[in-house]
Amino acid sequence: MSEFVITTFDWVPETPRGYVRDIRLRWALEEAGLAYRVESTPFNNRQKEHFLRQPFGQVPWLSDGDVFIFESGAILLYLAERSTALMPHEPLGRNKVIEWLFAGLNSVEMATVPWSFFMFSDDHEATPGRKILDNFLQSRLHHMEQELAEREWLADDFSVADIVMVDALRLVDRFNGLEQHSASRAYIARATARPAFAKAHADQLAFYAAADSKLNL
Repeated sequence: MSEFVITTFDWVPETPRGYVRDIRLRWALEEAGLAYRVESTPFNNRQKEHFLRQPFGQVPWLSDGDVFIFESGAILLYLAERSTALMPHEPLGRNKVIEWLFAGLNSVEMATVPWSFFMFSDDHEATPGRKILDNFLQSRLHHMEQELAEREWLADDFSVADIVMVDALRLVDRFNGLEQHSASRAYIARATARPAFAKAHADQLAFYAAADSKLNL
């Protein structure tokens, strides 16, 4: 098997560090014990080659020999097909992971990310549009709280579905948005206590710290 290559930005500002989505790939590969290395693409001067790999100019993308994949959810599913540590390969278990993987991306993250934009910008103005967004997020969190109160992991055992869901929820937790959601906070704590997450998180922070040193920041 060829070595997996994650491509991420060569540098990012302080705010997104620890949350850049290559952390999802790092985490998954650490959980699966699969060999990988990290390469970089410019953050400030995105070239044509970048858009050929990721048409929106984002990161990450994954290389596996001659195979190139963008979008973290698609990459996680690709990796999960290669390791039962990330997804069971029997049909019922596999389907359960896939539905929760897409729920994390399509039902939860679509509420957490727009909300976080306001929080990152320190915009707390109570506009009608903001009220709708807050209510939308709270509805999603309410349903997830009910689900997480009844289970340790989304699909019986830990899987790529948990990687996405935890990453979506910890963005809200960063701004104390889960104060009334104890099951969700406990779920995040369980997941981020896993050695694979700890290494992925530390490695991402170290990667960008090294970039600061190169730039003399």
